[in-house]
Amino acid sequence: MTANKKTCAVIGAGVSGLAAAIRMHNKGYKVTVFEANAFPGGKCSSEAQDGYRFDMGPSVFTMPHYVDELFVQSGKNPRDHFNYIKLDPVYRYFFEDGSLLDAYHGKEKFAEEMSARTGVAKQDIIRYMEKTKTVYDLTEEVFLQNSLHKLRNFFTWPVLRGFLNFGKIGAFDTMNGVNQKAFSDARMVQIFNRYATYNGSSPYLAPATLNVIAHVEIMKGAYYPEGGMVSITRSLAKLGADIGVQFNYSTPVREILIENKKAVGVRTDKGTENFDVIISNMDVYNSYKKLMPAVKRPAKTLDQPKSSSGIIFYWGIKHDFKQLGLHNIFFADNYEEEFDTIFSKKKIYHDPTIYVNITSKHTPTDAPPGCENWFAFINVPNNQGQDWDAFINEARENMIRKCNRILKTDIRPLIATEMVFDPRVIESRTSSAFGAIYGNSSNNKFAAFLRHANFSKDIKNLYFCGGSVHPGPSIPLCLLSAKITTNLIK
Repeated sequence: MTANKKTCAVIGAGVSGLAAAIRMHNKGYKVTVFEANAFPGGKCSSEAQDGYRFDMGPSVFTMPHYVDELFVQSGKNPRDHFNYIKLDPVYRYFFEDGSLLDAYHGKEKFAEEMSARTGVAKQDIIRYMEKTKTVYDLTEEVFLQNSLHKLRNFFTWPVLRGFLNFGKIGAFDTMNGVNQKAFSDARMVQIFNRYATYNGSSPYLAPATLNVIAHVEIMKGAYYPEGGMVSITRSLAKLGADIGVQFNYSTPVREILIENKKAVGVRTDKGTENFDVIISNMDVYNSYKKLMPAVKRPAKTLDQPKSSSGIIFYWGIKHDFKQLGLHNIFFADNYEEEFDTIFSKKKIYHDPTIYVNITSKHTPTDAPPGCENWFAFINVPNNQGQDWDAFINEARENMIRKCNRILKTDIRPLIATEMVFDPRVIESRTSSAFGAIYGNSSNNKFAAFLRHANFSKDIKNLYFCGGSVHPGPSIPLCLLSAKITTNLIK
């Protein structure tokens, strides 16, 4: 290691922070990661209790090539370190009328199954999916691969093409508005509306552009990492350590040191350390509030409405439900009322849509024989001081009743163990402001353009990555955020 090698501090070992650290090392920097927790991963972590293992956060995995890319860039064969399988079907959708719809991979198979179950013409479904592909093709390089906050990026053909075709991406319509026009069957509308929840928004407010998420999941495919989602974290943390990234766990950064409008170092409980470049993977709202309280904050960006949060019950279930898959959705009967309760009333809904993820379907050792590990999640408002203890008790009863109706059994005596996350726990564990899992919501047509940039416009050598900044939340977008951020650094 040469004496004049430039140094980089990465604040936070979430997935985006890990990816940024690996990329900065491969750019020739000496990289040090500071993580407040005793483990890497942020939201993408894991815990075990009473013989059950749970992924604690993200559970849907798409675009695995962005993980592979980090290994290839580091001179390693990703298959020697990280593996995954393609899911088919991806989701099982359960409705209160007793119907069950399987969402398969690929537009032909997906459309054929949905048409057979709902009566919607197969060609209408294919036509819809082709429109989402068009939106993806128009926005991918503009939005996912580049910074929206650098003027030079607007003078490239992909960006110009995107802006010339702006009217085609659905920015002035809502997701629900487009989906209702596309499908006569309410279940089909509900299936496509639910993609708003992937970034904590309401389909009745969010722009139809977000329907593109369906293209990514259905057309490009969803995957299961061998060993669960935490294997993404573990493989990237090991890769970083193997190539020479230094990790300091249980070491929260207390302050970003700034001199003459230039980031020069960080302060921890162990002292101060100087760096040439600083990348914060901490939620950008709290990056300013907690690490740079004296710096003028970009209020217009930071004070945008925040996304929804979640209440998650990690249940060890003493039964094997053959009718359930890895990803399961038990839909609310009145979806619009559910979202109105969350975003307008800031309360939890009495008949919530429940997402149940069961990794033991693919990794049997995640639960004792004949048992299942349930990650049972409902969307709830972010933390505005509500009585969360009361909400947790209410949610538990609501969810058990709904599961009993859908599964036609009583799951209460089957719950062998329980852990609970709510917005307060999410904020304390991951520094997500207000427990908002996805940063700012996308409940207006310009929200995507109002995310914080991947760099500071006022402080030199200060950068940001992760789900709270451009391009947004989810494993692939966090990996792309790290790529965009590090590509900005010479």
